[in-house]
Amino acid sequence: MSESFKGTSYKLMSVETGNTFSDTGWDLDPMGETNPSLIRAIYENKKITLKDDSFGIYKFSDWLPIHKTLKGSYAPITYKSEGLSKKLGLHNLYITFSGYWPERNIKMKTCSFKETEAYNVCARMDNEEKKILVVASAGNTARAFAQVCSDNNIPLLLSVPEDNISALWFDAPLNDCVRLIASKSGTDYFDAIHLSNIACQMDNFFAEGGAKNVARRDGMGTTTLSAVTTIGEIPEYYFQAIGSGTGAIAAWEANLRLLEDGRYGDGKMKLMVSQNFPFHPIYDAWKADSRPLLPFDDGEARKQVEIIDAKVLSNRKPPYSIAGGLYDAMKDAGGDVLLATNEEAKEAGKLFLETEGMDIHPAAAVATATLIDAVKKKVVEPNSLIMLNITGGGEQRFKSENELFYLQPSIVFDVDPDEDEVKEKLAGLCW
Repeated sequence: MSESFKGTSYKLMSVETGNTFSDTGWDLDPMGETNPSLIRAIYENKKITLKDDSFGIYKFSDWLPIHKTLKGSYAPITYKSEGLSKKLGLHNLYITFSGYWPERNIKMKTCSFKETEAYNVCARMDNEEKKILVVASAGNTARAFAQVCSDNNIPLLLSVPEDNISALWFDAPLNDCVRLIASKSGTDYFDAIHLSNIACQMDNFFAEGGAKNVARRDGMGTTTLSAVTTIGEIPEYYFQAIGSGTGAIAAWEANLRLLEDGRYGDGKMKLMVSQNFPFHPIYDAWKADSRPLLPFDDGEARKQVEIIDAKVLSNRKPPYSIAGGLYDAMKDAGGDVLLATNEEAKEAGKLFLETEGMDIHPAAAVATATLIDAVKKKVVEPNSLIMLNITGGGEQRFKSENELFYLQPSIVFDVDPDEDEVKEKLAGLCW
């Protein structure tokens, strides 16, 4: 933790009403309001001043709702594509990369842009916090929070589907301040969220907050800040695969701040977001022009999640409909929801490795596949200014260079477990 950093000056605003209020420490909802709405950080500094790269993610601290800095972070990097752009016939393709790529001076040990969330959520926490942070995840978010909390001695309870715990790999054993519970094999992210919600009813735990946490969203928004400050202007198109859509909401919010800054143009990036077929509740709602998600069968959704390769894209309850959520973001910025099959994503991942020289996560490959398809269908033009958000990469390389250690669950729970039983077992975990 940096002793010299005094924190960022900001207020919070209800997106629904525009009402502003001071952050009392861990506000996740609008103060004094009943209608559901995301809250947004409103920063005192309207023009962002970047710090040097030694600050890691905190080089963007002017627009991060934090009170301290933590050790070990890296900011996303952005570079102009040569190989992939040539293959696709694009002249202004910029790749924003989060992951492990030493030659490009980025060494995120969890190889995922989820580190941008974890470093900022934990930096929003009060130093005197006695309760235990609870994070539910389909995999990558859990790995990021586990690494950051372990490195910085922050007590953490993770809740992850048992089928996804292979994602919890690390290059060294974790500090025992990090504990894991799991929903049994055959369950999905929503089941892990259910367990985390039960934990948060107990006095000694508190919820990280997911998309409602301004630190999570503004941490993810650093991908857009990286791109725009590198390119010098706001791109026309933003490509990213989504599970919850929180990253795309964050990109939109960062775009709005950059418009207010005034130095990077007056455009809004079209949000070209993608899901992994056959799991696509956001696609279905968007194509129906429906703010509410369309009804679907939970059992069928679980089967679809088993099929998709990009397991991190499996959120059944995304912040789509809420005021300030993905529906509002896309209605304001423009764009579309796209689909890619497992096979299309695999081919796109291979092409990225061949043309750019780095392996990428399945979710990032889904985004790349939809960019390839958009070029074929002439949705984007050869001269279009495009940001491709590669949300994770370098994992295969990192694994080949390091001995791996896996976090194992302290408890595995059945589907729809008895709440009292869950609380009793959680009370037996000691930090």
